Amino acid sequence: MPIVPVVIPEGKDPATFDLGGEAYDGPGRIANSDFLNGLTIEEAKAEVARRMEEIGKGERKIMYRLRDWGISRQRYWGCPIPIIHCDACGIVPVPEDQLPVRLPEDVTFDVPGNPLDRHPTWKHVNCPSCGKPARRETDTMDTFVDSSWYYARFCAPRADKPVDLEAAKYWLPVDQYIGGIEHAILHLLYSRFFARAMLETGHLHLKEPFEGLFTQGMVTHETYKIGNRWLLPSEVRIEGEGDKRRAYEIATGQPVEIGSIEKMSKSKKNLVDPDDIISTYGADCARWFMLSDSPPERDVIWTEAGVSGASRFMQRVWRLIHELLPKAAPKGSPKPAEFCSEALALRRAAHKTLYRVGQNIENLRFNVAVAQIYEFTSTLQSALGHSGPGMDWAIREAAEFLVQMFGPMMPHLAEECWERLGYNTLLADQPWPAVEEVLLVDDTITIAVQVNGKRRDELTIARDASQAEIEAAALKLESVIRALDGRPVKKVIVVPQRIVNVVA
Repeated sequence: MPIVPVVIPEGKDPATFDLGGEAYDGPGRIANSDFLNGLTIEEAKAEVARRMEEIGKGERKIMYRLRDWGISRQRYWGCPIPIIHCDACGIVPVPEDQLPVRLPEDVTFDVPGNPLDRHPTWKHVNCPSCGKPARRETDTMDTFVDSSWYYARFCAPRADKPVDLEAAKYWLPVDQYIGGIEHAILHLLYSRFFARAMLETGHLHLKEPFEGLFTQGMVTHETYKIGNRWLLPSEVRIEGEGDKRRAYEIATGQPVEIGSIEKMSKSKKNLVDPDDIISTYGADCARWFMLSDSPPERDVIWTEAGVSGASRFMQRVWRLIHELLPKAAPKGSPKPAEFCSEALALRRAAHKTLYRVGQNIENLRFNVAVAQIYEFTSTLQSALGHSGPGMDWAIREAAEFLVQMFGPMMPHLAEECWERLGYNTLLADQPWPAVEEVLLVDDTITIAVQVNGKRRDELTIARDASQAEIEAAALKLESVIRALDGRPVKKVIVVPQRIVNVVA
């Protein structure tokens, strides 16, 4: 049978559009559909709904792809379900004055199955209604039940009722929700469902518990295999680089197949033990590498070379702090009245970096902030070769800014550096430094210079230079003189702070 297209891509003729044997599922307009012809897909849906409502054959309704959630688990870990089973009364709720039901602490896990079901005393209780012997419910709740409304409990964790509504009104909604991709599917859905339910029961005042969602990436690693046997990275020795890179099992010396880079999983053993990382490099190094490797919403590929690079930067910073101390002003020195050009350039770089790093941390662009700290470290290192009025004070300020900027990411190193700079207080207790707005604006600007519309050079000039000064400076450039080749200048067009065009 012929395939009749009912959605036609924009710009295509319904009379000649050929599906080519495959269904078209992209955007477009309706065709071959009577009164819907020419409408977009969304417009067609609305028109069908309108006509059905008009003739009384249906009404619009939003359908959610929700399924029943079975919350009972046959395990010890989890909240007990507060139900008692009585042969005479049936299912009886635990009375409120007997809540919460507490789990027994003398359970055993020596045999499979639910240890609560095997407990000799905990599950046996009298029925609250008739007083006859009865049995507690031994299933516990899925732990998602707890984590689906914790944001409300955290507002007043010691309240004698589940939610303190006034505290919830003060603290909620949560400003920023951060989680892995699995949270977007499960935890986020459950939490929003609970918020709606708690709104109906009067426990909450809002439908949406979170204002912002940020989904972070996974940590990934190469996989290693011999036949059908997976190997841990710690069991593998890597030799060579690039195309000559080879892997061998440490224990046997057998060649190992280097597989694809995948999210870390127990089944494929491509795991790196955090304890091994911390014992070798330290927690700061692990954090710095993970934040610097890629944007936080993307996966991080864990590599030994990447961690080693982070470790080298940490050592470089530690050496730099020691190296600059003799050239830096004493702690608490008053700000000098005059700065040489090199000192002023360092101060501008320090304040600009401080501002950008602060902005990028706020916006969760940690890898960009790290890159800016790398760049500023080099700037500070280079500045140590200069001297002049105010240079020592500028070095002290820049050093303190550097430590404060990487402090949130490498707190242990930062605290050591802060002490080395002469402070006996915790860096973690210090406020983020204030930026001097005037230092964020350059005194000079760089603008493009054209001759008859063709770019010939760039001109660096004072930001407040007059049009006459800009024209004169542009006409003195060697590249402009060569391009004019002796021809008279008809006019010079200056677009302030952007471009100069010399017309001959």
